[in-house]
Amino acid sequence: MIPIRDDTPRFSTPYVTYFIIALNALVFLFELSVGGEGHRALNSLMYQFGVVPAHFERALAGSVHYSLPSLFLTILTSMFLHASWLHIIGNMWVLWIFGDNIEDYLGHFPYLLFYLVSGFAASLTHILLNADSNIPSVGASGAIAGVMGGYFVLYPRARVMTWFPPIFFFYLPAWLVLGYWFLMQFLSGAATSIAETSQTSGGIAFWAHVGGFIAGIVLIKMMPERPRRYRYASW
Repeated sequence: MIPIRDDTPRFSTPYVTYFIIALNALVFLFELSVGGEGHRALNSLMYQFGVVPAHFERALAGSVHYSLPSLFLTILTSMFLHASWLHIIGNMWVLWIFGDNIEDYLGHFPYLLFYLVSGFAASLTHILLNADSNIPSVGASGAIAGVMGGYFVLYPRARVMTWFPPIFFFYLPAWLVLGYWFLMQFLSGAATSIAETSQTSGGIAFWAHVGGFIAGIVLIKMMPERPRRYRYASW
């Protein structure tokens, strides 16, 4: 079930969403240039700028090899790293569909704050529930899950054109599309927590998605709608 587009109008140009997408694309191109010199260099980049939960655990235990301020900085940098073409295309596509409406509702700077705080909440959830993992977590999906959570609250009755491969397309209400996605993330996170391998073997950070989505729901209820939102229309 893949969302294609929504029918919620916007009344401003989503400059921050465009900027985030462009920045992620530029960083990924840099990753490709590093990976072209050998996978070891790319792996080093991921470990240096991705979120490694075990590093936080060691820092809290008093290890002199890890600094909490620098580790918290990796939460920010990890939001702009991606592991593959499919990873970045999927994330940016979902941000393109839902991000413009959240930015339209909040305004540019509050939306940026909303996005980053959702990403931090997502990473902290992942760290807490995978404390022993030495696998770096990267990607914008935690922050984008926050955007999806905000959309779930604001536009539950919006229609989302959804692709059911290979050939079926249906308009479904946003609450169903996003609610189903959240449920799958929660159930998958629970399954990986029960499994012996859990997230120590890599894969998708399901709990980060759950944490980001919940953070988006909470934040969108706390943050006010921007003034004069309907003055101009932009499509």
